[in-house]
Amino acid sequence: MNRQDTSVTLPWMGAGTEFLLRAVGALPDDALADPSRLAGWTRAHVVGHLARNADALTRLATWARTGVETPMYGSREERAAEIEQSARASADVLRRELIESAGTLDAALAALDERTWQAPVRSAVGRPIPAAEIPWMRVREVWLHAVDLDAGADVPDLPPDVVDTLLDDASGTLSSKDGCPAALLVATDRDRSWSLGPDDDPVVVRGTAADLLGWLIGRTGPERLTSPGTVPTPPVWL
Repeated sequence: MNRQDTSVTLPWMGAGTEFLLRAVGALPDDALADPSRLAGWTRAHVVGHLARNADALTRLATWARTGVETPMYGSREERAAEIEQSARASADVLRRELIESAGTLDAALAALDERTWQAPVRSAVGRPIPAAEIPWMRVREVWLHAVDLDAGADVPDLPPDVVDTLLDDASGTLSSKDGCPAALLVATDRDRSWSLGPDDDPVVVRGTAADLLGWLIGRTGPERLTSPGTVPTPPVWL
């Protein structure tokens, strides 16, 4: 799937936002202080990050619409400080900012047209992208961090097409990293596979697409996967 096809990614983004908001809404206020699945982050850190990420992507959409450069973040340090500050907010503030920032991002994207969707902006790591990739960037955030909340959702709860496109994305990104193992990821519930790393002598790793994705992006271990030898360890994603 073309990750810049907004006719597909915008609905995925909307559905992921609803999924996320339901997950956060089901948590008692005091549960936001509990650990998430992400090392060193509470659930409040995850929620705060998602609100600040919506703000950052709104800046990219504004950049595309106006032509005035507005990067996602001033620096890594500024991004980290914003997340820490957000995580210390009250539960009411966290919930409100999550909802309001998502709505603001929706409005900023709705203001783009055929021309401005193609306007060049830059990701947080400086990669040049057209604005049409912004919804996909948010798709990754809302669906995966809903899992990271450790509030009952897991990777198999993601829509199959989102799982497959995340596998496309992650396998491509990780294959370019130093030390990436050579593997062929065969989905037992799909009629397809994904190549990882170099082409030479790949080890075959089998599992459901969701289990392959969870392992590939570090959300789950290799326990539910099979391989003729040891399941390799992929590099760290994003």
